[in-house]
Amino acid sequence: MNRVIDVTISPQGEVSIQTVGYSGSSCQEASRFLEQALGIPRSDRKTPEFYQTAEATQQQQQ
Repeated sequence: MNRVIDVTISPQGEVSIQTVGYSGSSCQEASRFLEQALGIPRSDRKTPEFYQTAEATQQQQQ
């Protein structure tokens, strides 16, 4: 599965960062540089993939 970091900027200037294809805390590690560059996030919503382990994700892909 491909890993993607999707950055969306609304017309009002609000920024949304969504990671796809990551499991566990690897999504936070991958997007950390963007969060640091953009400032303190207002909210942090975890996807179901965040709660999966890398092993569980690998088994699903097979």
